Amino acid sequence: MGFVFVSGNLALDFAGTLKWRRSDQDELLATPADLSRWAVEAGVTTEPPPVGDADLRRLRTLREAIYRLVIEGMNDRPWPEDDLHVVNKEAAGAPPGLRLTPAGLVRTGDPTALAAAVSRSAAELLAEQGRLRVKECAFDDCTRLFIDRSRGGNRQWCGMEECGNRVKVANYRSRKNAGPRTLVPRRTGDLRSAGWTASP
Repeated sequence: MGFVFVSGNLALDFAGTLKWRRSDQDELLATPADLSRWAVEAGVTTEPPPVGDADLRRLRTLREAIYRLVIEGMNDRPWPEDDLHVVNKEAAGAPPGLRLTPAGLVRTGDPTALAAAVSRSAAELLAEQGRLRVKECAFDDCTRLFIDRSRGGNRQWCGMEECGNRVKVANYRSRKNAGPRTLVPRRTGDLRSAGWTASP
């Protein structure tokens, strides 16, 4: 499966490139070429940046630091200092360059620029944690994070095409074959599915 951009934030979409973290992990950034392709599909650069093995390891380290910081924030725990250092160090790099052409904006950058763009997105997100609803997908095996911007704050799935439909299909089969038992999302009180909410 290719990359998806359903989290509502560049850093969260980047964190989602490692899927199913608690079970059979699916690494979407398996090669440097994968990272180059993600940069273009995410809109960070117009052309694939040159990425080496060391760049891939560096960006994966950043990805995991972002994921842990967000999870700790969701659970009202202090941010790990090492992870905070990684994000701040990468955020200090030069961001992608912009050039206006008759065909539109051209975004250019190397892996450092990619890391800077993702880190700055993460920093802005984490700084707003008291005012954003950041949730984990309610499908048990999914660990993708997203910002719930729905009016009622009741979004449950990272995306309907993948997890939402999985649950719907499972519920349909369960009703058809086994009576009233259904697959339901985690309880709202479960810390893994709790969102960041504004303080009273």
